[in-house]
Amino acid sequence: MYNPFLIGKNIYLRGLSVEDAQGDYPSWLNDELICQYSEHHVYPYTKAQAIEYIEQLPSQKDRIMLAIVDKKSDKHIGNITLLAISSLHRSAEFSILIGNKSFHGKGISKEASLLILEHGFNTMNLHRICCGTMVSNTPMQGLARSLGMVEEGIFRDEVYKDGTYHNTMRFSILKDEFNAQKKVSEK
Repeated sequence: MYNPFLIGKNIYLRGLSVEDAQGDYPSWLNDELICQYSEHHVYPYTKAQAIEYIEQLPSQKDRIMLAIVDKKSDKHIGNITLLAISSLHRSAEFSILIGNKSFHGKGISKEASLLILEHGFNTMNLHRICCGTMVSNTPMQGLARSLGMVEEGIFRDEVYKDGTYHNTMRFSILKDEFNAQKKVSEK
């Protein structure tokens, strides 16, 4: 294991390192299929941009971006982020990207999301964590619902992608809701 920060059953989360830019990570943001529901894949993404982004992460106090790493292979397979962290409102937004397609559909997104929600609520003392996605992104909607998130609404024509405007959906969960759900699942 390479410096794990949060440890799950099948994965661990760690800070991104410059070495990640030498691996598959930059190619994920250039993959049309992986980025079909995100705002990536509009401009080419280079290793140099990835290195620059990773190097400035420690100075940003309004986000935590972590690598999702498969425990068995110690392979970096995706990223998960808490961003727009507000200490005043005790809120944040989360996003996730599983870049390695061979790990799609294996429950990795839920495991990583539960780790970062637990950290956000019970270590950082956040009150509310939200996420948003295009209405066509049914896998992300399913993930949000499986995490106990509540649909808050639809934002019309919020994202322009592939020559079309897309509506997005917003979901959120509060600390008390998350912890109550966690207690039920632990029984």
